[in-house]
Amino acid sequence: MKKSFALLLVAALSISTLAGCAPSSSTSSAAPASQAPASSAAASVASTADTSAGVKTGLAVISSIGKSTDVKDGKGLAQTDSTVVAVLVDKDGKIVKCVIDSVQSKINFSDKGKITTPLDTVVKSKDELGADYGLGKASGIKKEWNEQAAAFAAYVVGKTADEVKGIAVNDKGEATATELTGSVTISVGGFMDAVQKAVASATDLGAKATDKLGLGIYTTIAKSTDAGAKDGVAQTYSDYGVTTTDDSGKITSCIIDASQTNVNFTAAGKVTSDLKAPLKTKDELGTEYGMKKASKIGKEWNEEAQAFAKYVVGKTAADVKGVAVNDKGEPTATELTASVTISIGDFMKIIDKATSSAK
Repeated sequence: MKKSFALLLVAALSISTLAGCAPSSSTSSAAPASQAPASSAAASVASTADTSAGVKTGLAVISSIGKSTDVKDGKGLAQTDSTVVAVLVDKDGKIVKCVIDSVQSKINFSDKGKITTPLDTVVKSKDELGADYGLGKASGIKKEWNEQAAAFAAYVVGKTADEVKGIAVNDKGEATATELTGSVTISVGGFMDAVQKAVASATDLGAKATDKLGLGIYTTIAKSTDAGAKDGVAQTYSDYGVTTTDDSGKITSCIIDASQTNVNFTAAGKVTSDLKAPLKTKDELGTEYGMKKASKIGKEWNEEAQAFAKYVVGKTAADVKGVAVNDKGEPTATELTASVTISIGDFMKIIDKATSSAK
C-alpha cells in the first residue's frame, strides 16, 4: 500500500513539473501578445541601427563641352554642361540619400576673337535657377527641371548602383517606367551615369544615415581670355562641395572638388578644342593637375582641398564662415597653414550653400 502511494506521489509530481515547463494551450494562444513588446523592441533597435549606422559619402561630376559651336551670325558659343550628384550609401550599397544638380555655362565670343559675356558673371546651377530655367512651360507634365531632378533623386533612394543602371529608358534617355513617367520626362541617362559614379566613389568620412545631405556649387568665368596671336580661352570654373550635417548643425563629412573646363577658339571665332575629349575634375586629375611643384608646402590641389574638407568636420556653417583668411582668401590659422595654402574663399561659399540647402 505504501509502495503504491509512493509511486502515485512521484507520478503526480512529475506531471506537475512537466506542466510548469511545457506551454499550456492558453499560453500558446497568448504568445503573439506576450511577444509583441519584444518584437517592437527589436524593430526599434533595428530602426535605430539602420538610421544611426555609418554611411559613405559620394560625389560625382560629369562634364561635356559638346554643345560648343564656332561663330555663326557673329556669335560663337563655349558651353559646358556638368551633371553633379551627391549620395549617401549604406553598407549594402543602397542609396540612402541623393541630390542631383547641373550647371549649364554659356560663354559667347565674337568673330574677332573677343569674349562677349561679362567676365564677372556668376553662373547659377539649374536647381538655383528653379522656375527661371524655364522648362516648366514646355514640359508635358508642367514640371521644372529641378523638380524633375528631385523626383529622380527620390526614386533612386533604396536602390543599388546596379539597379540604377537597370532603369529602363528609350533611345532619348527618357525613363519609360510608369512610376517615373508621371514625374520625370527629361532625359535621365546623364543622371544614371552620375549616380553610379557617385556611388562608386563613396567613402566612409563619418556621416550617419540620419544626417542631412547638401550640395553646393559656385561657378565663374572670370579667367576667360580673348584670342589674339594665341587661341582664346572660354573657361568655366566650378567648385563643388558636399556636406552632411547632424541635428545640431555640425558637419559630419565633407567633400570638395572643382573643375576647370576650357574651350579654346581662334581670333576668327573657330573652336579648336576637342569637343569629345573626356573631362576630369581636379580631384580626378590628382598629380596631373601639376600644382605640387609650385606649392609652398609640396601639396597637390586635391590634397589641400581634402585637408580643408577634413578641417571643417565638427564645425557648423557659422564656424566655417568665421575661418580667418588674408586678402587673397588664403587661410591664416596655424592649424591650417601647414596643409592648406590655396585660396579657400570659394570653398567657404560652397560649404555655406551645401549646408543651407541640406535635406
